[in-house]
Amino acid sequence: MLYVFLGLAAFGLLASTVVAGIVLTAVPGYLREREAAILSQRGRPPFLPPLSLLKPLNGAEPDLKSRLTTFFEQDYPQYEILFCAREPDDEGLEIAREVAATHPTIPAQFFFTGGQPPYINDKVTSLELMESMASPANEILVISDSDVRVRPDYLRSVALPFADNAVGAVTCPYRGVAAGGGLWARLEAVGMSVEMTSGVLAARAVEGMRFVLGPTMAFRREAIARMGGFAVTGDYCADDFVLGNETYKLGIQVVLSHHAIDHMVINSGFWATLRHQVRWMKSTRFSRPKAHLGTALTFSEPYGLLGWAAAAAMGHSAWGLGMLGLALATRWALAVAVGRLVVQDRSWVGLLVLYPIRDLMGFGFWAASYFSSKILWRNRVYKLMPAGKMKAAE
Repeated sequence: MLYVFLGLAAFGLLASTVVAGIVLTAVPGYLREREAAILSQRGRPPFLPPLSLLKPLNGAEPDLKSRLTTFFEQDYPQYEILFCAREPDDEGLEIAREVAATHPTIPAQFFFTGGQPPYINDKVTSLELMESMASPANEILVISDSDVRVRPDYLRSVALPFADNAVGAVTCPYRGVAAGGGLWARLEAVGMSVEMTSGVLAARAVEGMRFVLGPTMAFRREAIARMGGFAVTGDYCADDFVLGNETYKLGIQVVLSHHAIDHMVINSGFWATLRHQVRWMKSTRFSRPKAHLGTALTFSEPYGLLGWAAAAAMGHSAWGLGMLGLALATRWALAVAVGRLVVQDRSWVGLLVLYPIRDLMGFGFWAASYFSSKILWRNRVYKLMPAGKMKAAE
């Protein structure tokens, strides 16, 4: 039996090392693209089409005011911001009005959907309403989650790839930021910076961009219209994946921007973090079942620890330490290349100390995703169905 465990550990380490190699090989090319994009932005004339920024809201999240302020402070000549919540007295909507009042030069509109939404995914109703009320002259729609913080060059960077008429969608990588500090929030944050971004770079290298990431999704209006509008995501949990994948199916190019944004981790407690991470994993399991199954071979620490334990039990401690050392080495390499260089996460403690722990936790979240099809989302319980659709749990 020990040989079985050792063999499993060796196979897992080999597979995860290969995946890490794919990611590390992709990093230099991505960094060259980023440098070229930055140089292009400095050129004259820059590509700055008028655009509409859509911001769905749901309550008063911690530090929401300062995050929304960053969207009113963009170095961009012509854009509007549309906010939408479910109820007219939504606290997040009130905060947005307060921020807008201090930035009167930026056009802002405020909406609420009211009543029972026609879709399982409430967000879709908000997106439909905002899109219908956005200026018809603005061909590009930028959708940004409420838990995102951006720099003044954000809109310039997102708009840049649309200078190519073949591009129909743009999305941004992101670094996790533990808004309130705390161990669990920091572990989730480093998972965003390294694990999530590594997965994106690996997928991009192997099959190209066939999806977008929820914190920032930008589309040509034409692409949204051709796929049937935002309604195509009405029954899905992973609306970001569906919108990006539908764009790809239309033969329209999806681009990963060179611009990394801050994704704030609002959950600070163990159980909140656990539920959030498992929900993400379950969503991927149903949206991309084959890819999700293979995710088990992207983690390294579980196999390193298994190999160390099995080899030590067989009296070969040096082998075990070598396997554990290899697992740590690949995690540290990804932490530096992806976390530090690609998304520019500045937390060395998070990258070098917490990421190997997060890698082990990630495997646990992956395993937990197979124990149930139910998720808790915005205080309601749903059941995930094949292809990632969801319905209210009975």
